[in-house]
Order: sequence, then C-alpha cells, then structure tokens
Amino acid sequence: MAVETNGTLTPPPGIDWLCVSPKGSNPLAVTQGDELKLVYPQKDAPPEQFSSLGFRHFFLQPMDLAPLNQDKTTVAEATAYCMANPQWRLSLQMHKLAGFD
Repeated sequence: MAVETNGTLTPPPGIDWLCVSPKGSNPLAVTQGDELKLVYPQKDAPPEQFSSLGFRHFFLQPMDLAPLNQDKTTVAEATAYCMANPQWRLSLQMHKLAGFD
C-alpha cells in the first residue's frame, strides 16, 4: 500500500511506500519514509528545513499558480534549486503542464 500524507499524523502500520508532502508551517509527526515531496516555493516551508530528515528521496514540485504562472517561473526556480542542491530532484505535474488540470 502506498500513501501520500502531509505528515501531521502518524500513519498506520503496514504501509509499503510513504510519501510525505509538508504544507506550510504545520508540525511534522512523520520525519522519515520513502519520499518527501515539497511544493516549492512555500514561504513557511523552505527545503533546508527538511534536508536532514530520514527520507530516501527528496523531490521539489513547482507550485502551480495558474493562470498567474503562465511564464513557468516556479518551474525555473525549482529547477535552479535542484541544480544547486543535488539532494533534491524535480517533480513535475505533467497533467498540468499539458493543460489537463
């Protein structure tokens, strides 16, 4: 069983793949798992705040501000962050980029 959570509650046992996607300044009850997926940028949740946690994979997902983000600045910013911080990898919501949101 795979689960994605914001990490504020401890998940039940028996999960095969745990993805934590923190939101803002909400306190995390889950500090380890398979992947951490952070929407970027978030004023109250900079990637540096999560870099030392016990996850196997770290992903930045550009925030979708459509229609305000037609120039894809958040994609460029997230890409630049990942390039400068190789612990993080870029995660894109392809359905949104293709216009199927």
